[in-house]
Amino acid sequence: MFSSLARLRVVLFTTLFFTIFSSAKEDKLFTSSVTYCRPPESLLVQQFDVTYFAKNQSVSFNITAASVIPNLDVSANLFLNAYGMKPVNLTLDFCSILDGALCPLPIHNFSGHASLTIPDEFSDRIPSIAYKIPDLEAFAQLMLTERDTGDVKACVQATLANGWSTRQPAVEWTTGGITIATFLVALWQSRSPNSIIPFRLLDMISLYQTIATSAFLNINYPSLYRSFTLNFSWSMSLFTTRSAAVQNAINDMRARTGGGLANSTTESAVGLVNRKLSPFNDLIAALPVQDSVTEIASSYYSRIYNAASNFTEPSDKIAGLRLFAADADAVQTVTEDSSNVLQAGVPIYVNSLHIATANAFMTVFICALVLIAIALFVFGVAFAVLFAMEHYKLGQEDTRAKLRHSYGPFVRAWSLRLALIMFSPIVVFALYQWTLDDSWLSVLFSVISFLAIMAGIIYVFFLVFRRVRRSDTASLYSTEFLQSHGPAYAQYRDPRYYFSLIFIGGTFLKALFIAAAKSNGLAQVILILLVEIGTLIALLVLRPHKTRGGDVFSTFLAVVRVVCTGLLFAFVERFAVKAIPRVAIGAVIAVIFSVSIIILVINLLLNLGIRRFWRRRTEEEKLERQESADIMLEKGGRSPHSDSESTITRARNPTPDHNIPLDPEVNRPYPSTPTTAHSPTEYASTHNRDSASTNLGTVLPRRWSITPLHTPTSSSLDHSTTPPHQPGLLGRTSEATEPPSPGAQVGKDLYSHSHS
Repeated sequence: MFSSLARLRVVLFTTLFFTIFSSAKEDKLFTSSVTYCRPPESLLVQQFDVTYFAKNQSVSFNITAASVIPNLDVSANLFLNAYGMKPVNLTLDFCSILDGALCPLPIHNFSGHASLTIPDEFSDRIPSIAYKIPDLEAFAQLMLTERDTGDVKACVQATLANGWSTRQPAVEWTTGGITIATFLVALWQSRSPNSIIPFRLLDMISLYQTIATSAFLNINYPSLYRSFTLNFSWSMSLFTTRSAAVQNAINDMRARTGGGLANSTTESAVGLVNRKLSPFNDLIAALPVQDSVTEIASSYYSRIYNAASNFTEPSDKIAGLRLFAADADAVQTVTEDSSNVLQAGVPIYVNSLHIATANAFMTVFICALVLIAIALFVFGVAFAVLFAMEHYKLGQEDTRAKLRHSYGPFVRAWSLRLALIMFSPIVVFALYQWTLDDSWLSVLFSVISFLAIMAGIIYVFFLVFRRVRRSDTASLYSTEFLQSHGPAYAQYRDPRYYFSLIFIGGTFLKALFIAAAKSNGLAQVILILLVEIGTLIALLVLRPHKTRGGDVFSTFLAVVRVVCTGLLFAFVERFAVKAIPRVAIGAVIAVIFSVSIIILVINLLLNLGIRRFWRRRTEEEKLERQESADIMLEKGGRSPHSDSESTITRARNPTPDHNIPLDPEVNRPYPSTPTTAHSPTEYASTHNRDSASTNLGTVLPRRWSITPLHTPTSSSLDHSTTPPHQPGLLGRTSEATEPPSPGAQVGKDLYSHSHS
């Protein structure tokens, strides 16, 4: 069993974590986005694709640009920023190279592609890890500055990538497939309100939503962690498609109803990220650095110039090339004051999915409508099956009656589960929509959705509390009420039936902090951490689950949430943690969440029946061993357990004959007050018993019986100095003629022995 679970852990961990590296084919760096860092004046860019191949140290260009200002003498500053460091920073004076061929800058269009070999002095500055680390945080910047005035005439920034990322479709499909399979099993096992699988389904989706919402705060996430959380965006109903039809429809709706914020785009959103955040990590505006000039051989300048001469073809000859946009305006200008800058939190997250910030709630709203339609279809199919069974008298009457009475509770229970699943997405994005000054129709839909889901959940708990108040907690577990409202409390002990309100309240508070405190990342982290700590304390103190395993599992998930939320402090901009430590901490959080998912899946598989299967196998093996032992005994052989049984036996009763060895003649019962004549044989029959047996059900010796109090006469006689062998002095009653009892004989023998 252990080896099977170990192999299962390896497979799941490989699927969920190591598949992130499947997209890397070779060591290379390429541009992933291009933007202006200053309003364009002398240089207009349509396309700027640059790829560096480490194998042959070559750079491939695919550029479409135009120089439009005449008589412009410029110098160029080129630098590379990687994780906040600048390994490459050089300034070129165009008038001092190529005999002044580039001074002034020629006016013409550059359209074409070429490949150049990079000198070793530049290639050696690129560390090998730059080709392997997922979600590389680096960008290159080219700035043209007029020689006489120092004015910036052009500034272009291009983010770099290496093809490796923690966001992988395989992870999305794997987690989604596991969730769908769990849903189907939960749908089947929900016939029993105490089945654990429907509750594990809610735990699984809640964990996915926790991972996704952890990237909604206004803090400087490393690109690696942000990409990891995008694998679980579907749990927050943020679905994207290859077609932009849905987003275009939302854009059109917003435009018709007063929306004025930026629309969604199919291009990469990384170029619009605030330059203080990852992947730029540029705290100050980059300016030419005159004290960092690198000399380049004139032959290398000649190769660049000769390659540039091939870029003067008309633009209609390169129509087959992939362009960023139809004109130069498609390359956006991103400055500190521009309105299209994406801030940390929800804006960067949703735009990374090609969903505009103002479109986020409407995307969730449409997904909620689709989910409701699917639920209605399933309920309708179930009703049609019941109707057909009733109409055509299919099945037994008892079966039809049972299904007919369970249909209503089934619909109500799954409606409650769907409300709990959609609670976090709707509340988070509804509250966030209210902070945006955009379409009034989007706000109206958000209000309706928020009130509807809050009313549905509050009504269920109102029914639960009313039932407890009118009766007691035991009444919650009546068959019909439990089947209808069991998802709210069935997994908890009777005194803790209300515990799910703690989770729901915590989810609401986190959504409130995400929306209301979106301008203060530190406050968001502190408040959410307090919520997670409060939930953990409630689990430890109240221990709400019916089983110890349930308490341990829920406590484990709560500890994971507390630890991962606490690690988010490293991403707060105020603390100014360097880029590389932030990436390392982001990787740690991603690994913790990945391991938590694996443990949750293992727990799910155990609850699906693997544990019962293992127990059945163990019982069968024990039965086989017992049967083989019985066969050996029948043949006269020894039982496999005979050795242990011969050495370890049940403790015997502390009877007098087990104390010290005594003379058998002495070790006989002694009746204190004999009233009738008894033979020694009769006394022996009452005392002669198996030493390993108990006294239950046997006649106690007469010496343990209750005897009458002594008379003064008999008492004085007992204490007299008359030797005990005198028969007349031993009698305690008027029956002086009674023969000597065995006790008298014992006393006589003892007296004789003492005087011998």
